[in-house]
Amino acid sequence: MKRGKRYKEVIKLVDRSTLYEPTEAVALVKKTATAKFDETVEVHIRTGCDGRHAEQQIRGAVVLPNGTGRTVKVLVFAKGDKVAEAEAAGADYVGGDELIPKIQNDGWLDFDVVVATPDMMGVVGRLGKVLGPKGLMPNPKAGTVTMDVTKAVNDIKAGKVEYRLDKANIIHVPVGKVSFEEEKLQENFDALMEAIVKARPSALKGQYLRSVTLSTTMGPGVKINTAKF
Repeated sequence: MKRGKRYKEVIKLVDRSTLYEPTEAVALVKKTATAKFDETVEVHIRTGCDGRHAEQQIRGAVVLPNGTGRTVKVLVFAKGDKVAEAEAAGADYVGGDELIPKIQNDGWLDFDVVVATPDMMGVVGRLGKVLGPKGLMPNPKAGTVTMDVTKAVNDIKAGKVEYRLDKANIIHVPVGKVSFEEEKLQENFDALMEAIVKARPSALKGQYLRSVTLSTTMGPGVKINTAKF
């Protein structure tokens, strides 16, 4: 991969052989952000889990205390009284069966998170092949299959992020923007790591957190000392 002159300069700031304390890492990633847009700060956690085994799967969600810095569009599948409740909570789109062809046939995906009441999962299930690969299927573990649509929408709008293992058993989660103050990024990082540590599968034997890396959208990775976790 060809790297630009700017990237080659900032990478000199990072010592690849050093495991930085979280506060040092946060300060460093802010320094390495040189793009002309407000880059996202991301955490990449390599785990010792084997996601092929159901008992070692990790999936959940956490509300970051300072939000993610981005506007999230929420689609709610609901019926009856729950439609008005979802609209009052600030959902961007609310509907039911009528949305199936729009998503399936027209390729409409102008939303970031999908919430559904349990009685609508039969409808949403028909969209599995479209929503599944994009990580948009509602899931009880992530709090997106619920009768409490007000809480679900409020949490998402406030900065709720979902975490899950990818095929390589790595978790990738955004924890804010480069424009955030260091203290706010640190608080978000701490909240995420607390949730990840609690989510350790009881069936896992051996090391849980293999490595934790912090980076910006366009910047180099900064490895974090995981001893405290």
